Formats: sequence, structure tokens, C-alpha cells
Amino acid sequence: MAECEAKERKILVGVDEGEESMYALSWCLNNILVSQNSKDTLILLYAKPPRPFYMALDGTNRREVRGHMFSTNVMATMDKYTNELAEANIMATMDKYTDELAESVIEKAKRLCKEIHHLDVKVETRVETGDPRDVICQTVEKSGVDMVVLGSHGYSLITRVFLGSVSSHCAQKVKCPVLIVKRPQSTSPSK
Repeated sequence: MAECEAKERKILVGVDEGEESMYALSWCLNNILVSQNSKDTLILLYAKPPRPFYMALDGTNRREVRGHMFSTNVMATMDKYTNELAEANIMATMDKYTDELAESVIEKAKRLCKEIHHLDVKVETRVETGDPRDVICQTVEKSGVDMVVLGSHGYSLITRVFLGSVSSHCAQKVKCPVLIVKRPQSTSPSK
């Protein structure tokens, strides 16, 4: 019988702040990436939420100019530039927070890979901005991913209807297998 050469696979694991995604990564490392001759590439993907978009309160989608540099209405001019500066500071703070959060999640996932997996598996990390459903589907398509592994939050039907389910969406849209990993139910003593 001819010896089979291990095929290189690209396995994408969606990671986020939740324990469910880290459990899914752990499960993947322990159950899918087990071959000593593995030529697999593990892609750790984090989807940063997009920047919030604000409209004018009057619904016109335009900003009202309330003051000019050479205006006689000094208070209106100061108001305008103070508000713009405050808005810029808020956006910069939000950007910094989301960047630090993404870095923290990716670092946690990389540590987990090192702790669990001592095999020769190449690990790539990616941070993309957008709705996780779209980011995962686009990355799968662009990168030629062979399998997607996602954690499940175990939401009820009603919650999934209103919030949407990333794993369900991806299972329906991508052209490769999607493995949805559920955490085992914790056994609590009966009363």
C-alpha cells in the first residue's frame, strides 16, 4: 500500500472575547490538528466591530455649520470646534480600545496554541474589521480555507432570531465544512 502524504489544510478558527471561541480553538487543537506530520495552517481570525456611524440628529445626514473661523459669533465657532475635538477624542479612544482588545484576544489564542499544541503547525493571525459573519465568509473565500471551526454561545431560538447567529450564518454561506463546537453543559446539582 502506498504511503499517503499529508495534505496541507487551512483551518480557520474564529476567536473573540468569549470562552466559547477559546473552547472551540482548544477542541480543534486536540481533535483536528493531531497528526505529527501535519502541514496544516491554523488561521486565528478576530473580527473587530466597525466604527459606529453617527448621523445628524435632524435625520438629514449632514452636519450643520454653526460657526466660522471669521464669524462674529465667537461662541458658535468655539462650540463647533470643541464638539469636533471631543468627537475626535472619543473616536480615537474607541479605536485604541478595539485595537487593544483585538491584540489581547489574539495573544490569548496564540498562548493557548503553544500550551496545547506541540506539533509543527503554522499559525497565522488576522484581525479584520466588520460584522463577524461577513468577515469570516470573506476570509474563507479569499484565503482558500478548507475548514472553519467556530464556538457556539448556545443562545435560545428567540435570541438567535433577534441577534443572529454567526455560526449558523457561516454554515449556510461558506463553501467548506463548518464545525460548530458547543461547550459541554455544566452539571449543576439538582435542588
